[in-house]
Amino acid sequence: MLRSWAADDATRVLGRPTAHDDKYSRGVVGLRTGSRQFPGAAVLGVEGAWRTGIGMVRYLGPARPTRLVLARRPETVTAGGRVQAWVIGSGTSSADRTDAETRMLREVLDGPDPVVVDAGALDLAASATAPVVITPHAGEHAKLRFALGLDPDGARSAAGAAETAVALGSVVLLKGATTIVASPEGWECAIEAPTSWLATAGTGDVLAGILGAVTAGAVARRASVSLAACAATAAWLHGQAAQTASEAVAGGPITALDVAEHLPVVVGRLLAGPHTTPMLIES
Repeated sequence: MLRSWAADDATRVLGRPTAHDDKYSRGVVGLRTGSRQFPGAAVLGVEGAWRTGIGMVRYLGPARPTRLVLARRPETVTAGGRVQAWVIGSGTSSADRTDAETRMLREVLDGPDPVVVDAGALDLAASATAPVVITPHAGEHAKLRFALGLDPDGARSAAGAAETAVALGSVVLLKGATTIVASPEGWECAIEAPTSWLATAGTGDVLAGILGAVTAGAVARRASVSLAACAATAAWLHGQAAQTASEAVAGGPITALDVAEHLPVVVGRLLAGPHTTPMLIES
């Protein structure tokens, strides 16, 4: 049986800012996401990152998504500079990717900083030398497994996620009603979605932004938590924000932006109160 992830586990991964912090010590996450065809993915990922509680978000993307990001979140920095984690691929397609963009993504994947690899960048994950966590849904996972020479029929299972993690040497966050996180070292856990309203367009983009922010924050604090623990915490926050958003409308339907907007409530409550669930970060 897979271990679960709960409030105490997430609390150990997140950090509360102190009077000694500045925007850099709280963490800086960089995003190369969105495209002319899917500009909203950039907005949702940036929103998810900011709402999780990060010191700075850098967005480096095409012109139209950049305009939309700044219209929604004018505090976003659209110039290059230091980061502690990257998010790439959300709202992009490998079929439409230019050679120049491929080179830039490979530079990120060959760098020292952890990288959240989503959607249109998943095909590049196998050649990465940076610490990587991939965030496929079942269909993307099946395609990736086929490219790795693995049986695509294992794309929906925890065993399949674990096998992919070993083959890639990267953490796998397999999205679904039950999200599976698996590391190459054999660490695995499951996070149950608390509401089925989470199954709606754009929520994966928000999740990628959350994960980038959680990871950058942990790196900035030099916290001794694994990338797998960051992934599980992001999935837990994502689900709790979705449930909180749905509860705000009497248990009704929500959108991806609703999930992002309710993250501060979840993070605030998490860091404010004691929890009694056993801690399960170590592999």
